Amino acid sequence: MSDVRAIFITGGGSGIGRAVARLFSSRGWRVGIADVNAAGLAETAAMLNGGMVERYVMDVCDRDAWTATLDAFTAASGGRLDVLFNNAGIGTGGPLAEASFADIDRTVAINFTGVLNGARIGHAYLARTPGSVLLNTSSASGIYGSSGLATYSATKFAVRGLSEALDGEWHREGIRVRCLLPSFIETPLLDGVAGGTNRSIRESVTSAGLELTPVDAVAEAAWAAVHGDAVHTYVGKTAQRLKFAARWMPGALRKRMRRSLR
Repeated sequence: MSDVRAIFITGGGSGIGRAVARLFSSRGWRVGIADVNAAGLAETAAMLNGGMVERYVMDVCDRDAWTATLDAFTAASGGRLDVLFNNAGIGTGGPLAEASFADIDRTVAINFTGVLNGARIGHAYLARTPGSVLLNTSSASGIYGSSGLATYSATKFAVRGLSEALDGEWHREGIRVRCLLPSFIETPLLDGVAGGTNRSIRESVTSAGLELTPVDAVAEAAWAAVHGDAVHTYVGKTAQRLKFAARWMPGALRKRMRRSLR
């Protein structure tokens, strides 16, 4: 087995995935990036300044593609998969009663079923690398359900629960499971239009007084999560405040969440 550590990242064509790829590559890791966006993958690869990188056009909902891609990446990495970063996701918002079933199904398929696929299929590859880590991206919306983001919040709660469950299930095999819960991040996900509105999700978030966290801060948090002991890593002021309020001020938080992001 190669001495060079290896990380495989979904959603590597932009945002958090790109930032994590850049950070790990700068610290000597071999990086595999996967995304449905071939142009985005090429842009990410070009930013790694000649680092060890493989890129794969892949849909996280395609289980056969998961197997083929992880086979290819571990062949290139000398058999290693130190970290599988289940990061691909989409942002959707607006009132649930006005959401299309197509948008609901797509959000659940990518944000949760895609993560399940990565965990289920990736397990065999992680088990072959001592000290490996499954890292999943949840969200501050997975701490307390966010008004106007019902389906998105539900998928991020599911990712959080999956991470906790697998940290227990896989402990004896030496696979650690970690979960990032970032605040709203300055990424292209926020450019989407919130359902039932003519505003972007970014405009809805900022109008509600919620800050946007720099994506590089999430990358540093991912590094800390991979090398730390905590299952959950909360990133940004909003995530920290929600964590505190959910535990100590649930009544006040409930009142706030009754306000729509519209």
